[in-house]
Amino acid sequence: MKGRIWTVPNQITFLRLAFLPFFLILMSYEKYKWALLVLVIAGFSDGIDGLIARTFNQRSSLGAYLDPIADKLLLSSSFVVLAFKKQLAWWLTILVLGRDILILIVAVVIILAWGYQPFPPSIYGKLTTLFQIILVFMVVLGAAYPEFHLSLLNHALIYAVTALCVYSGFHYCFITARRINPPHPGS
Repeated sequence: MKGRIWTVPNQITFLRLAFLPFFLILMSYEKYKWALLVLVIAGFSDGIDGLIARTFNQRSSLGAYLDPIADKLLLSSSFVVLAFKKQLAWWLTILVLGRDILILIVAVVIILAWGYQPFPPSIYGKLTTLFQIILVFMVVLGAAYPEFHLSLLNHALIYAVTALCVYSGFHYCFITARRINPPHPGS
């Protein structure tokens, strides 16, 4: 697994990162149909790179870091652009970014204080990311095709993302604190 950089899954992830500026430009100029196409391609490439990595044993340390970074960059920048375009509320964008920044700060502090420790994502973190992806997709779909009338569904997704963001953020902090300071036997 170590030292493998130019695997096919990593190349696909690099390609997904290359899509990001085009997606953001299309969103900025309200070319939502084209942005939706780029978003769908990025989503498929995310699934394909993981499938190839598992199926053909092409997992790599770089891919383990790069894939979630690519996902977070796409999601975070999507929330920011959609907030600027008044497609999403700023409070939600700040909540989503704030949670990610909190998790990043906690991870950096742990690495600096105790060295690297793996903290695999929890089911709540994965659900949060899934609902964020669905929300971004549905908002861009609704902007591209306003005749679909997705506002009610999008409002429900906003509440789901909000609840999951808050819960998964607290859950991550709680679990991290327990791993660093395990309870003493007999206390």
